[in-house]
Amino acid sequence: MEPKAGRDTVRRHNLSLVLRAVRDAGEITRAGVASRVGLTRAAISSLVEQLLELGYLSESGKTFSGQAGRPGTVLTVARTGVAGIGVEIDSHAVSVCVVDLAGTDRVRLVEHRDNRCAPPAQVLRRAALIAARALGAAEEQRLRPVGVALALPGLVASGTVRQAAALGWTRVPAEDSFAAALAALRPRRPALPVRSENEANLAALAELWFGGLGTVRTFLYLGGETAIGGALVIGGELLRGAHGFAGEIGHTPVAPDGPECRCGARGCLEQYAGRLALLRAAGVGGQDDPDTTGSVAELERRARGGDERAVAALERAGLMLGRVLAGAVNLFDPAAVVLGGIYRPLSPWLVPRAAGELSARAVSGLWPRAGTRLRPSSAAADAARGAAALVVRDVLTDPLAHAERAPVP
Repeated sequence: MEPKAGRDTVRRHNLSLVLRAVRDAGEITRAGVASRVGLTRAAISSLVEQLLELGYLSESGKTFSGQAGRPGTVLTVARTGVAGIGVEIDSHAVSVCVVDLAGTDRVRLVEHRDNRCAPPAQVLRRAALIAARALGAAEEQRLRPVGVALALPGLVASGTVRQAAALGWTRVPAEDSFAAALAALRPRRPALPVRSENEANLAALAELWFGGLGTVRTFLYLGGETAIGGALVIGGELLRGAHGFAGEIGHTPVAPDGPECRCGARGCLEQYAGRLALLRAAGVGGQDDPDTTGSVAELERRARGGDERAVAALERAGLMLGRVLAGAVNLFDPAAVVLGGIYRPLSPWLVPRAAGELSARAVSGLWPRAGTRLRPSSAAADAARGAAALVVRDVLTDPLAHAERAPVP
């Protein structure tokens, strides 16, 4: 027999229910919260008062008159206090994002640099320096980040980058190295807990939480920043696989005798639709060009201008993407496929060819060429924001625990 939950456990659970109800609603009265979570108004009043005292909620000053009873004061999540920080490291940049309890992007710092040419420890120290600057900017806004999440390319497990071919990293203890560097930069501040996750997984979660998917909760995300990364979300939860490495769709073989890939295999999708392969085929930039943002923008500009080489490279990449996606669709039956990262601005040329392959190869027959199930990601779906939001999600799950250990600026 399962042991009964104690009063403290029940209260912590109910605090989470109330906080998430206010956060999801944006603005809501106590009566509205009671209606949403199914607790009595007296219980809600006690829980709200505790969340107000802890600094998680605030009263907006507005009132709302329902059908009966006195007008209710409108509650919102606090714009100050607990926050999360996300740090994305890829081959050409470090991006740092701080989000508040509502999920609003409050601080954003980006530094473009070729991270392939530096030792991992140096890259992680540089990322910690940018994160420290972001923490300072957050504290000026009276935000108190309670944790850091790292968005990292490649195979990430137990705080270690097992392999990231695009960066040339193998068995890099990213969490420990970053945490030590950040602590050294903030010697008089409490150390922040650091966690890590694959960047495609975090971009997919950002799309789920902040994007335009509506009621869609099962989808395949495909991104193309450092390398082609994939993530599968089923029922609102990531499919991780037995070892946490699910989603490495970029290394699906499309031509067994094709070019050698950085992973050691041949003919991977990465060699036909990856960022470097795509830019090289289009004659834009070069393999050693760290200015990815500028190169992709130039590719888009040429394609819009009708440059034949650029359009041909994009159409070929779309064709290869569609073939691999068709296999994934047949295997997992997602409600949508979302193209993010560099594929988002390039989707006008990628989607038609990819959709054509999906229409021809998906056995369900539910992927019409002109359908909306294959779509570009929203502007909000980036891995740094997903990482920061992951920290905030932990707070929403157990607000009391995080209030107890939140650092004071």
